[in-house]
Amino acid sequence: MRQTTASTCCYCGVGCGVLIEHDGERILDVTGDPNHPANFGKLCSKGATLHLTGDLDARAHYPELRLGKGLARARTDWDSALDHAANVFAETIAEHGPDSVAFYISGQLLTEDYYAFNKLARALVGTNNIDSNSRLCMSSAVVGYKRSLGADAPPCSYEDIEQSDCLLIVGSNMAYAHPVLFRRLEAAKAKRPEMKVIVVDPRRTDTCDLADLHLAILPGTDVALFHGILHILLWEGWIDRDFIDAHTNGFDELKSMVRDYNPAMVADLCGIGVDELQTTAGLIGTSKRFLSLWCMGVNQSTAGSAKNSALINLHLATGQIGKPGAGPFSLTGQPNAMGGRETGSLSNLLPGHREAGNASHRAEVAEYWGVPALPEAPGLSAIELFDAVRSGKVKALWIACTNPAQSMPDQQKVHEALVACPFVVVQEAFFTTETCRYADLLLPAASWGEKEGTVTNSERRVSHVRAAIDAPGEARADWAITCDFARRLETLMRPSQASLFAFDAPSAIFEEYKLLTAGRDLDLSGLSHELIDRLGPQQWPFPTGSTHGTTRLYGDGVFPTDNGRARFLAEQYQAPKEKREARFPLTLNTGRLRDHWHGMSRTGTAARLFGHVEEALLSMSGDDMRRRRLLDGQLVKVRSRRGELLIPVHKDDSLRPGQAFMPMHWGDRFLKGMGVNVLTLPDFDPASKQPELKHAGVEVEKVELPWQFFALVEGGVQKRFEKLRPLFEGFAYASFSLTGRDRSALVIRAACNEAPDATQLAQIEQLLGLDEGPVVAYHDPRRAVGKRVRIEDGRIVALSLSGETAARDWLKQLWHDGTANQALRRWLLAPLSTPPGGGVRAAKTLCNCMNVGEDAICAGIDRGLDLNGLKRELGCGTSCGSCVPEIKRLLVKQPAVA
Repeated sequence: MRQTTASTCCYCGVGCGVLIEHDGERILDVTGDPNHPANFGKLCSKGATLHLTGDLDARAHYPELRLGKGLARARTDWDSALDHAANVFAETIAEHGPDSVAFYISGQLLTEDYYAFNKLARALVGTNNIDSNSRLCMSSAVVGYKRSLGADAPPCSYEDIEQSDCLLIVGSNMAYAHPVLFRRLEAAKAKRPEMKVIVVDPRRTDTCDLADLHLAILPGTDVALFHGILHILLWEGWIDRDFIDAHTNGFDELKSMVRDYNPAMVADLCGIGVDELQTTAGLIGTSKRFLSLWCMGVNQSTAGSAKNSALINLHLATGQIGKPGAGPFSLTGQPNAMGGRETGSLSNLLPGHREAGNASHRAEVAEYWGVPALPEAPGLSAIELFDAVRSGKVKALWIACTNPAQSMPDQQKVHEALVACPFVVVQEAFFTTETCRYADLLLPAASWGEKEGTVTNSERRVSHVRAAIDAPGEARADWAITCDFARRLETLMRPSQASLFAFDAPSAIFEEYKLLTAGRDLDLSGLSHELIDRLGPQQWPFPTGSTHGTTRLYGDGVFPTDNGRARFLAEQYQAPKEKREARFPLTLNTGRLRDHWHGMSRTGTAARLFGHVEEALLSMSGDDMRRRRLLDGQLVKVRSRRGELLIPVHKDDSLRPGQAFMPMHWGDRFLKGMGVNVLTLPDFDPASKQPELKHAGVEVEKVELPWQFFALVEGGVQKRFEKLRPLFEGFAYASFSLTGRDRSALVIRAACNEAPDATQLAQIEQLLGLDEGPVVAYHDPRRAVGKRVRIEDGRIVALSLSGETAARDWLKQLWHDGTANQALRRWLLAPLSTPPGGGVRAAKTLCNCMNVGEDAICAGIDRGLDLNGLKRELGCGTSCGSCVPEIKRLLVKQPAVA
């Protein structure tokens, strides 16, 4: 019988409500929850395909333990696994002290999971060595809010997007990263065309299509831009002196500093026109309601904290904060990065927005937890933590729900650290992540749709996450694993004392945690799982006795600082760590794709989500490619000071010369060579400890690999993937992806200098199912060229091309079409490698929500359909709308016939 469970999406920080349709055992479908105030029923392409993800073949089903380095892990039971972990941690702590162990956790955990880990690390183990992957995305925003406004509290609500008169989007491709909010912005601008939208981004992204003004600043020059805008605001008198005098400190120092940031100097430094700078300042200064939105382009920088504060300065100077349609609004990257900050799950924080370095804060939490004291020694942030693991200072590391062997910068050192660590525990739902390779103990965790707790989204709204089905195999909820381990460790470290972890449900954890926020800026004391079920998701602060949440903060002009005043920060512009120079003349930027998320542990299990961008590509401007004599699709070597990567190059007119772009999602699982972060640098912001993932110096050169390989195989995709992946370690280049709209197939692309050993190639063909049965094959040993196609029931189910791959797109299209025609049979038996009819464009899915390909959209345009006609006939653009900007570009390029 079909049932429906209301929950939330597990991807970005928008925090969309979802309705999970299931039969009690399997998730069957997902739709947006029309009653959830974050999305009102809308979902993006990722959220709308959640039911297609999480292939059980990719899931960890039972604990596995490695009893010695170099040995394979073997299945074990939960008692043995957690007893072993407790013994190793206890022995390590006894011999080397509590700071010899560490925990690295995730913004994808629920608040209750976070709290359990935090209490385990600080109250029981006695270390501040607990950090979250939120360090990589949100920590500069945290510092910016705390320094400028007094607390890590975004003051705005999503409804301010619709109420703003001037909206500044900085360092965010909102159309890809937060599509549901972008749809709200599109609708608001359509309703009020006078609303002005300014986008600041080195690239011309889909977000820029909505903008009245796009400032394509040079990467890393944001601080100079914001100071230059303030200079003009001061010159023109577009500031709110009454607000400044009544509610802020530090303005005179900032005013003195920005005098030097004159329009000519700033425009030259940022690579924009003086007129663009003055127009921007005019739009901001004359607007009645000014809102700013930003994301990783601001935060992931060695000057991320300065960028955040310089942007907030503009709001304080104009009094544009604490009122509808106005304020500085950081867009969170992960679904519960906010909950992690609330519970204190960064190495420098404690629960309730307290500081680990503050003695009175430590005393308050220690008293509440009933322990003598909390550790005083500063904890290690993410980069520092893995450096300590590599150097041997940290000897036992617990990683939960995150994939540092893909997401951390300077991957070579991260992999070395994981190899060197004597004991690595990985608590993970998907055994396929790069980090799981290094687990001495792998603990299977429940995932989305299988666990209960709370999350807090970007607008401070707390939602109840509900389980629809049981986790597969022996997988358990994260809080339950953590508390079970903690109780075992307690018996070794503090025997005969009452347990600190006597929780029987996530609601019990929330009830304990929320009282640590009472009276604080984020007061959650009036909330409970039951209340959220009754009233719906609520924004904090929500003190005891409240009947509704707090829509926006600081409307009274009082800030949570010592004197109640906000602070202007006067910090000079500092250039990014790596400047362009002769050896590395290109600046590499990293960012998101529309349909994938983070390291693809989940989205990488859904073939449909590869339809828009199927493989890892390096994007460069046409000028830079011509200068290096590169052709579109050609393999290149990308070098930085830390490593190199082989990858196809792609011409992208959205980039200025001197810049390159690569999506953040590709790691060593899908792209041989450790992925994009083998290139990025570990240098970090001194205040936030957030690394500069957005700005690395690189050079690009052509690679000649004459022997190429291409394969496609459907059926048992994940199992085949796990067996095939190791066989390509010897290839110079190898890329893996999925394809398919209705059927799924694994796609492999590889290349090397010469043909691999015949035995190795035979192993590959066997795993592809191309060694026997209804297989048509052609082999030319003199040219080392071969082609094999398996045809069942009149259609292709597997194929491979070895030696050269000119026919790959044609064959892939035949597979998509489900046909094996006479042209295919004639081509298979002929020495010619090129496909009949010449080149064939690879199929591309433009609308993932409705499963509509570019070919169908182009055919509709040829028939005379406009955008509305395409929506009516094909359904594209009617769900999340992320495909609409690209469809509009096709309509301009290929206008409908009247």
